[in-house]
Amino acid sequence: MIEHLVLFKVKAEAAPADSTTMMQELRKLKEHIPEIQEITCGVNTSNRNQGFTHGLLVRVRSQSDLEAYLAHPEHQRVAAQYIRPIIESVIVVDYES
Repeated sequence: MIEHLVLFKVKAEAAPADSTTMMQELRKLKEHIPEIQEITCGVNTSNRNQGFTHGLLVRVRSQSDLEAYLAHPEHQRVAAQYIRPIIESVIVVDYES
């Protein structure tokens, strides 16, 4: 399995509803992208968060599945419409488990 871990730092001026919508849209990706085995996301509750407010974990079977997920038009649409407009910074970690 490949674990695709993303940490988002939402802009301070972003409306709370925008963050909620971002999470809802991310969760829906599993309905559209067959390579996704599991997807979870939510608000970061750690007091060691360094300003990163939300997290996303996507599990896929292989590196090629990860590449298919990243290139998928639905992933691209969600990123362009719901993520990039409200994100100040992002960290991505991909690893094999």
